Amino acid sequence: MKLGSVNLNTKVYIIAELSANHNGSLELAKKTIQAAKEAGADAIKLQTYTADTLTIDCKKEDFIIEGGTLWDGKSLYELYRQAYTPWEWHEELFTYARSMGLDIFSSPFDKTAVDFLERLDPPAYKIASFEITDYELIRYTASKGRPMIISTGIATIQEIQDAVDICRSERNEEIVLLKCTSAYPAPLEEANLRTIPNMRETFDTMVGFSDHTAGIVAPVAAVSLGARVIEKHFILDRSIGGPDADFSLDKTEFAQMVQAVRDTEKLLGRVDYSMTEKKRASRRFSRSLYVTENVKKGERITEQNLRSIRPGYGLHPKYFSRLLGKVFSRDCEAGTRMDWNCIDET
Repeated sequence: MKLGSVNLNTKVYIIAELSANHNGSLELAKKTIQAAKEAGADAIKLQTYTADTLTIDCKKEDFIIEGGTLWDGKSLYELYRQAYTPWEWHEELFTYARSMGLDIFSSPFDKTAVDFLERLDPPAYKIASFEITDYELIRYTASKGRPMIISTGIATIQEIQDAVDICRSERNEEIVLLKCTSAYPAPLEEANLRTIPNMRETFDTMVGFSDHTAGIVAPVAAVSLGARVIEKHFILDRSIGGPDADFSLDKTEFAQMVQAVRDTEKLLGRVDYSMTEKKRASRRFSRSLYVTENVKKGERITEQNLRSIRPGYGLHPKYFSRLLGKVFSRDCEAGTRMDWNCIDET
């Protein structure tokens, strides 16, 4: 499967999530995109909504955020009005990112956002964790035939299966499910990364990781468990603040994460039992069978005159028991490599 410029079979796709980290400034958004490119991201991701497409301007208790989040006390409408990325910026940001070879796409939050983004020809769509229960949004987005990246942070296993089935019912098989913990920031002990290989087996899709933990340990661990996509919130500098600053990486941290992921890819490599030239060369330091005493033709091979020692140029140690009691076919000095020509098989 290919996402944008990356084949997921050969390379992990690393997404820098811009989210609200532009703080309402188009220039800051562009600087952040440039920094994400320099930090090694494969893609930058936006969010396409307005406060009115997500909720209503209401101060009733149901609409006030609580529960120990970073945004407690605000209404949903106030938060989304502060955090949204103006739609009139999108075309310029898409053009800017593409000019530097960076993939760019977005999370639509309603059908009007999908229609709007279609005009920008995105390489994929991302369904946010809290939208996984909006089956009609998933269906409409999947119907556009672009790769679907779906976060699963709040979903039941049945809802994940439903989302996958909806995409497939629209003949869209290009699906990446993201393991995600919808806490901001997310405690390490709630990441449960062992779910990643289980998701791949259960739903028969590509799987990645949308990370809200602090630091870079979780993405590296996720890649080692099979994640082929990593999404992490990215900010130019946490000192600028904003709704997502506390669980975003700055340029230096993000670059460290990218390098750690790329190093992990190298470490994982492939399943390989082949005998490489380096392995062959190193085998000289392994054990093999050597004559360890001066012996005469006709003498019996014993545990005293034949031993398994280093280096590894003689016969394989597995033949030791077979050779005991045999007869030397010629005189041999201590230090002679044992080979079949040293043995009288008659």
